[in-house]
Amino acid sequence: KKLAFVDDAKTIHIYDVDRGRTVEVDQDMWMTHGGLNFFSVTWSSDSRWMAYSRGLANRSGVIFLYDTQAGQLHQVTSSYYSDFQPTFDPDGKYLYYLSNRTFQPSYSDVDNTWVYPNATNIVAVSLRSDVPSPLAPRSDDEEAEAEAEDEEGEGEEGGDDEAEGVEIELDNFEHRVIILPPEAGNYTQLQATSGKVLYRRLPRTGSGDDQSPIVFWDIEEREEKTVMADADGFLVSADGKKMLVWNNSAFAIVDVGPSQKMDTRLRTGEMEATVDPRAEWRQLFTDAWRLERDFFYDPEMHGVDWNAMREQYGRLLEDAVTRWDVNFVIGELIAELNASHTYRGGGDLESSQRRGVGLLGVDWSLENGAYRIEKIIDGAPWDAEVRSPLAHPGVDVNEGDYVLAVNGVPLDASKDPWASFQGLAGRTAELTVNSRPTMDGARTVLVETLRSETRLRHLAWIEANRKRVEEASDGRVGYVYVRSTGGDGQRELVRQFAAQFHKDGLIIDERFNSGGQIPDRFVELLQRPPLAFWAVRSGADWQWPPVSHFGPKVMLINGWSGSGGDAFPYYFREYGVGPLIGTRTWGGLIGISGVPQLIDGGVATVPTFRMYSTDGVWFAEGYGVDPDIEVLEDPTQLARGVDPQLERAIQETLRLLEENPPVRGQRPGYENRTANQR
Repeated sequence: KKLAFVDDAKTIHIYDVDRGRTVEVDQDMWMTHGGLNFFSVTWSSDSRWMAYSRGLANRSGVIFLYDTQAGQLHQVTSSYYSDFQPTFDPDGKYLYYLSNRTFQPSYSDVDNTWVYPNATNIVAVSLRSDVPSPLAPRSDDEEAEAEAEDEEGEGEEGGDDEAEGVEIELDNFEHRVIILPPEAGNYTQLQATSGKVLYRRLPRTGSGDDQSPIVFWDIEEREEKTVMADADGFLVSADGKKMLVWNNSAFAIVDVGPSQKMDTRLRTGEMEATVDPRAEWRQLFTDAWRLERDFFYDPEMHGVDWNAMREQYGRLLEDAVTRWDVNFVIGELIAELNASHTYRGGGDLESSQRRGVGLLGVDWSLENGAYRIEKIIDGAPWDAEVRSPLAHPGVDVNEGDYVLAVNGVPLDASKDPWASFQGLAGRTAELTVNSRPTMDGARTVLVETLRSETRLRHLAWIEANRKRVEEASDGRVGYVYVRSTGGDGQRELVRQFAAQFHKDGLIIDERFNSGGQIPDRFVELLQRPPLAFWAVRSGADWQWPPVSHFGPKVMLINGWSGSGGDAFPYYFREYGVGPLIGTRTWGGLIGISGVPQLIDGGVATVPTFRMYSTDGVWFAEGYGVDPDIEVLEDPTQLARGVDPQLERAIQETLRLLEENPPVRGQRPGYENRTANQR
């Protein structure tokens, strides 16, 4: 009889079906980064109480209870910990929720930083002071009595026609919190049935596991039992006896009990729907228009008459012939906002079959009517992540050799060499090779081809730059390339920084940085100031912080650096780390967080947040970050193996080293600390 929902402004409402009216309950302070999927509510069994979590000023989730009978809202947890995903016990005894309150630091193997993963506990709160804790001590008599009651209750059908009212004591609510025994970790989808609290256990951070079992804590037996070893999600039926589970796009209905399997799957493969493409296209377009209208960070839509845009571009749909055309129209529509991160794609698009091409990680040359290996691409000796198949031990192939056949089929010199490797990506191939362009004296070798050469060639480029910097600076300056501000960029930054932080100077190259996350941590790593040094009896004295760089640094930027790649140099300058060298960055810092998909699985992104400075000035969207020292790209010199921007960075770093050499420890003389000395 009541429906709870949250709107795009994070306002929480309840619609009363009988009364035909909507009541505004509350409003969250924070836009959920990642869309609205994180908001959920739970109802008490008598539908009087609604519980949910929302953020306060410290961003921690807090549990609220709304009494529909009295029309009153109550905050029942303190925001000291982050509390979320509440769920009512249908028996009216407990409220369960997840709470991040186990703090066990995991220390880095690289430096002295630490994080607090796997912090989530499952907690239970007795709704009234007369309800015993679910972990209250028991006597042997009580346990026997409980078992007898269970046996008597078996086979009984139904219960009272009307659920009893649920009373909640609001005073001292958090004092009745009990942490349930399941180990702190990562949990989601907390749901309760009579005598059980169910949840899905996500892999522990750092474990490398990929299993997410559905489990429950049995309140009576006080033990955890596994419903299913791995699942992507579940939903319990209203009576608490069955559950819908799904895994790898398959669905099944199973009992709420241990050791369930998806033996009988729902026959979703036979479900069909008739689609009127043009009607669906109109809906896709309208939904994309509405998403921008309701979620775009600026309610004024950058001054664009958004209703007029719907009319203008909507007319183009009449000429659309394919779903590709619809994506084009949606792209033109959202481009009117003149904002970065306005993308569209996906949906019911036709795609042709592709056969991956096997690659060897080499540069080819055509000589004497045959294909010759001019160069075997290689990164640094320590880059074991990926290597050319020809660089592996035991593979008898060298630069200068000819590849004459693949799997016994001669290479056709009138075609690209890759034509002979079509369909062989990531597969074993037999190569016929010789030092001469003839089959006489040829030998065969087995290799496993690469699916892509991108990473291999990227590592080779990074290493070539590092070597150039090392050579030009007599080993005094290090080179760190940061490809993005996402996970791969984080790995690259730490990997390269940890190996070179002891250098006198550093060049941080973020050209072509594709963005990702907001990179404040990147700059914090680079700008750890010297605090102290520690004298030891033997060996070198320690600097503190131990993994930090105390010398001058410069950053390389260009027009292909965008989003997080705009923020990185912006923060680099704000921190005063060093000069920026190169060309102006892309200029795209109106970020995206996530909005609902379109009906056919397509997407239209909505920029939902924009950066402005501490003195209240918008980031220069569409313009970017200017360099302190402008050096234009020179394709001619790059083709000759000379990088003008890198050369200028080397020159500037060496100049800064002369002006401001790095801080080094100067150990004072040893003290006489006997009692008669002052």
